[in-house]
This record gives sequence, C-alpha cells and structure tokens, in this order.
Amino acid sequence: MSEIAISGYYGFSNAGDEAMLAAMIEVIGDLAPEAIITVISGNPDDTRRRHGVQAVHRLDVPAVMRLLKRSKLLISGGGSLLQDVTSERSLYYYLGVMWLARRMGTPVMLYSQGIGPVCGSLAQRVMRYVGNDAALITVRDEGSLEELRRLHISRPPQEVTADPVLAMHPVDKGLGRVILKRHGLEGTAPLVGLAIREWQGWDGYKEALAQAADHLVESCGARIVFLPMQSTGDIQAARKVQARMKQHSVVLQDAYTTSELLSLVGNLDVLLGIRLHALIFAAIMQVPLIGISYDPKIERFLSMLGEKPIGSLRNLQAEELSEAVQALLQNPARPWLPRMRELRDKAYRAAELAVDLLNKKP
Repeated sequence: MSEIAISGYYGFSNAGDEAMLAAMIEVIGDLAPEAIITVISGNPDDTRRRHGVQAVHRLDVPAVMRLLKRSKLLISGGGSLLQDVTSERSLYYYLGVMWLARRMGTPVMLYSQGIGPVCGSLAQRVMRYVGNDAALITVRDEGSLEELRRLHISRPPQEVTADPVLAMHPVDKGLGRVILKRHGLEGTAPLVGLAIREWQGWDGYKEALAQAADHLVESCGARIVFLPMQSTGDIQAARKVQARMKQHSVVLQDAYTTSELLSLVGNLDVLLGIRLHALIFAAIMQVPLIGISYDPKIERFLSMLGEKPIGSLRNLQAEELSEAVQALLQNPARPWLPRMRELRDKAYRAAELAVDLLNKKP
C-alpha cells in the first residue's frame, strides 16, 4: 500500500484548516481507498482522533524524516502556507519540509494552495528554489498562479483548482439548530452570523462591526451570533466587538467540528465574514454572504463567486455594512450558486491529480 504524507497547519484548532484536511482525506480516500495517509501535525493525538488517520508531530524531525522517506508522495497544503505576511518562520518551515522530502527522493505536490504574498528577498529566492523542485503545483485561484509567475516558479506543471473545502457537500441543519437553541437563539427573527478575527491589534473595524450589529438589532430585530473559526483568538476578537455593542449578542465559545460549523452556518440568514473558510462554509450551505477583506485570499475567493468585499479592515464603514446586510435579509440573492458547482468540480480535480501522481511509476 502507498503512503501519502500531508503537511499543513493542522492540529491547531483552526476550523478552516481542519475542514481542508477533512475534505482532502475524504476525497483522496474515495479515489485511492488503499492509500495510507499520515499527517504532519501540531497535535498528533487530536489529528488521529478527529480525522481517523496516522499522524506525527511536526517538530519531531526524526519521525518526519522517516515518514518522508517511506512515503510515495508529500502533499503540502491546502491553505495559505507559502506567504510571509503572517509569519516568515512558518514559510521556511513548510518549505523546509518540502526540501527534506525531495532530499529523500519523495515527489512533492502543492495541493490547492493560496500562494503569497511572499515579500522578503531571501524568502522569494528560497521559494523559487524549492517551488521549482516540486512535481506538481495546484493553486486555489488565479491570483496564486500570478504570484508563482512573479516568483519565477515555472518548472512544475501548474493548474488552478479550488479550495479543498469546496469539495464538501452541505450537511443537515438539525445539529446547528440544537446548538443555537442551547444558547437561547430560537425564534424567527433574522439570524446574522459574524466570523471575525484579530488583525495586527487594530480596533477601528471592531467599532464599525459593533455599530452595524447594534443597528441591525434595532432596525429589524436581528439576532447576532459570533462564530469562532479558531477558538481562542476569534473568541477574544468577538468579545471585544460585543463589549462595544449596546444590544444583545451571543459569542459561541466551544471548539466545533467541521460538520457542526457547517450546520450552524446553514441556519444563518446572512454570514458576515472576515475568515475565509467561514465564507466558504456559507457558500457550501447556500447562505447569503458578505466578505470583509484583510488578505488577498478574501478578494480572490469572492472574485471566483463574482462578488467583491464590502470593504477592508482599514476602511470598514458601519452604515454601509448594515445596509448591505439588510438588503440581503430583504432579498437573499445568491447569484453565485451556479459557480459553486464548477468550483466543487475543481476542488475534486486536485485530488484526482494527487492520486495520478501517487500512481505514477518512478
């Protein structure tokens, strides 16, 4: 049986990244049920329990080396691993795993990654060297393909697919209703979900969100619920917005599974998101959505849906935000639904390419 190693931001209780891993395992498992998948994780016990696969600790270098040596393929991704905006150190870590795999003679595939921005001159050189040694690169959007060109990474075959999570199917909404009822969020009043995050210590956007949320409660009786995609940091950000509000709101504080989060999002009337995978969850569950940008990946995903962000964290306006949500509550338009079918096929395509590479003779 062939073994596949997967490297990414796994084992850190980030709902979006765990959803990507779940989707990759599910689709690759369908196409190659005999394959053994082992994940390089920040919390191997949690990864084994959550996903039912083998795992090694990301800092256990001997174990990682043994895994890479016996694997027929290293998958790096998905997500925004190869960028130096949030962390330069993590960029070198993921590139280091790829470099080590190649030294072991193991082919490397970048799996539906969001590439860049890569700003540092040394980071660009290392990225170019390691990237050009990959066997195959798939990216989740055209902007990532442009970043590869800017970095002069041209040797491996490249293809635009889509975020792995887009291969997932909608889930039943019943589980989400149970969770919402537990937090007193019953009734027929509009339910507006906010999936937000901290960013560089900024507070202006928190004030705008608080004012917009208050206005929605006052003008249309909306129920406001904050959904954490990464439990600790997102809960802290939500509480800071909640503290600025005059009206009632609820901050969900548990660490939810992918299915639970999808079900929760499915019960919303509108999802207002800074978190990329919260927006993707809304698209999967066919919920009207509004994106707020803090990173090119938000614009790139919304562009694939034919949408634009309502603003960025630098210039968010409470009145504009409130009006946009109210417009969707009155007319829950989802003109992007036909595009979702195409994106699901593209997300599945990445798994097909991975299995083709796995079965390719040396």
